Amino acid sequence: MAEHPDSALVRRGYEAFGKGDWDTLASMMTADVVHHVPGDNPISGHHKGRDKVLELYGKVGELTHGTYRADLRTVAADGRGHVMAFHRTFAERGDRGIEMNNGLFFTIVGGKITDVDECVQDIDESDAFWNAVA
Repeated sequence: MAEHPDSALVRRGYEAFGKGDWDTLASMMTADVVHHVPGDNPISGHHKGRDKVLELYGKVGELTHGTYRADLRTVAADGRGHVMAFHRTFAERGDRGIEMNNGLFFTIVGGKITDVDECVQDIDESDAFWNAVA
């Protein structure tokens, strides 16, 4: 069974993210991509534009001193430009660690990511982690 091209795109994006390959990630996004991060913390908000989204990913690495990891568990496409990806997040920040299930809902147009909506398993725990003093 062949993987849907949108699912394959998201899978390649996770691989590039894991390697810190921002050039590959940038090539997968439209210039006006938006990544929505829930919560009330230093990384939450609506990150608009490819450069701002890549800055977000760099900030995640910086705040966790490179410990952030998103282990992809499953990818599901609807064949109409939407992909859901579920992953397990691992990271450390100062004396605090986090390990939880999270998901990303992608919108894809013309083979490029145009929108990413992030969902977290426990928004209060996520806020506590990102707001911790490192």
